[in-house]
Amino acid sequence: MSAASGGSRIHPFAVVEDGAIIGDNVVIGPFCHVGPKVVLKDGVQLLNNVAVTGRTVIGEGTVIHPMAVIGGAPQAIRHDGSETTLEVGAKCIIREGVTMNTGSSDGGGKTVVGNGNLFLANSHVAHDCVLGNGIILSNNVMLAGHVKVEDHAIIGGGAAIHQFSRIGRHAFVGGMTGVPNDVIPYGMIHGNPGYLDGLNIVGMSRSGVSRETIHLVRRAYKQIFEGEGAIRANAAAIRDEYADCKEVMEILDFIAAESERALCAPFRGKA
Repeated sequence: MSAASGGSRIHPFAVVEDGAIIGDNVVIGPFCHVGPKVVLKDGVQLLNNVAVTGRTVIGEGTVIHPMAVIGGAPQAIRHDGSETTLEVGAKCIIREGVTMNTGSSDGGGKTVVGNGNLFLANSHVAHDCVLGNGIILSNNVMLAGHVKVEDHAIIGGGAAIHQFSRIGRHAFVGGMTGVPNDVIPYGMIHGNPGYLDGLNIVGMSRSGVSRETIHLVRRAYKQIFEGEGAIRANAAAIRDEYADCKEVMEILDFIAAESERALCAPFRGKA
């Protein structure tokens, strides 16, 4: 590799177009292509055969593996071709074949990915998605446009998330699940179409939620989804009871928020 300013190394078989901004200690391997409006912040690594294009910012220390295409134009029919953006945070790991698109002209124009996320092979982040921190997208996960994924959610291999859906914090989506609607924080969803199958107790425990709090959340879950009234009415009715439990309040606030999609609920059919 040839040396660049700030200790960065650019392989002679890589193409870095004029206008690209390359931070300190960046490594750009062979057969990579970096577009003219790309910013690679300090410590970014493009291993080889990586394309970073569009108006895209890659955060500090993020590592991108071969055959990933980051910052491609949105796959949206109504996009008018105007310039939109993609922002990827720090210390993400982006594995082989991952694709991430910039925003669309009619959807806010910006795709945002937070810090410390893991994207396994061939996962896809579509236009106008907003992802938090500490998220795992397993192999072949597909996020449609405008999806919001909150911190520490885990999405299993081959899962498909419908456009405009929300995945709550610490939610767990099982492999091969089709997610048609919103998934509450700490919720666990399986099936196709996906149905709510309880709470992500393992994830809650690993994140430091106490046993006593988990019991409170389980009780609130039953009141919301097994009560006689409608889900949103049940949730509104118990707010005062759980005002001191931030985990339950997080679920209640998620349910009360405006959304383009309905809520994923437990399966009520017969076995």
